[in-house]
Amino acid sequence: MTTLLGDARTGKLAGNIAAFGRTLRRAGVPVDASRIVLAQQALQCVALDRKPDVAAALEAVLVSREGDRAVFRELFDAFFRDPELANKLLAQMLPRAEGQAEPPRQRPRVREALQPQRAAQLLKPAEPDQEIELDAVMTASDAERLRHADFNQLTASEYRLVDRLVRDIRLPVPEVASRRVRASGRGARVHWSRTLQGAMHTGGEVMALHRLQRRRQPLPLLVLVDVSGSMERYARLLLAFLHAATRQAHGVRVRRDVFAFGTHLTDLKPAFVLQDTDAMLLHASGAIDDFAGGTRLGDSLAALRRQHARRLVGRRTLVLIVSDGLDTGEPQDLARELDWLRRHSRRLLWLNPLMRFDGYAPIARGAAALHRAADGMLAVHNLSGLESLAEAIDLLMKK
Repeated sequence: MTTLLGDARTGKLAGNIAAFGRTLRRAGVPVDASRIVLAQQALQCVALDRKPDVAAALEAVLVSREGDRAVFRELFDAFFRDPELANKLLAQMLPRAEGQAEPPRQRPRVREALQPQRAAQLLKPAEPDQEIELDAVMTASDAERLRHADFNQLTASEYRLVDRLVRDIRLPVPEVASRRVRASGRGARVHWSRTLQGAMHTGGEVMALHRLQRRRQPLPLLVLVDVSGSMERYARLLLAFLHAATRQAHGVRVRRDVFAFGTHLTDLKPAFVLQDTDAMLLHASGAIDDFAGGTRLGDSLAALRRQHARRLVGRRTLVLIVSDGLDTGEPQDLARELDWLRRHSRRLLWLNPLMRFDGYAPIARGAAALHRAADGMLAVHNLSGLESLAEAIDLLMKK
């Protein structure tokens, strides 16, 4: 123990922990300097010659989200790998070896985080002409590949890039005639005030009948986003997409009510009022206190019916439910609330990331209830799916 503590005092252990924290950060795990300091303090409370104790101590202070737990464990095993075990694996991969060792299956975030950082190359300024040519090629290929990449399989850097790309996708919301009218050359109603004003210039003779036409406005949107653990990698991207895509249509602000649900319902309207998408995400992350937890859609819909029923504008509201349908509540309660929601909305569309799998069938209890209640179902696991969402809504409205 004296030797190990001596390493800590001389900075060797502290350096390794700091390097491990930076690697976690490259893998998308939120780790700041205060957590690294806390990790070093935690290691003083455990036996450093016991790897499981060290892993548990670091996991307790460096992981704050359930979804990052598996990434941490894979990264810890790779970062603090036993040198003898590494040599054995390397020997098995030599050409003269009789058998080939199966390469470890690591998550893309872990694999990218363990790659060496080419700091010198990144800091070296490139010639302007070469930089422009490289950017053009990489942008075209990456954009096409990322359009079809599953959000759940993205590396940390790809995730950040897609986080920006989803904000450029537009979602034209179908329009309906509103109760308000405007002056127009066509229309069933006569605009008497303007018609009589025109007659004043012709000695009282009515030379033309001005008309009133009903205004067109986008359908009100009600969006329910599943923020449970199985939807963690999708929730942030879909919230960013919905915020940017429904900001306005043809210069007209879209009425949108967005809620997050996990074990309970969270109203995200105060966050979606903000104009900046990053500010919205920051506000929403502070408001959602059951992120990466369980799913109880039935209870959440009951809270929506009791507390926010006025958000449903008659039967004109278009409802989007973003969920994988892995609900842990009572299926009869969910079916009852979905029936109420369908009777008070114009259309109900279920956006399900699990539809990316061939042969997927909604046989889970919650998924089956959603499938029976929804007017349509669409996969939203990549950029291509989001781009086709407007077309799917248009087809749904024509049914």
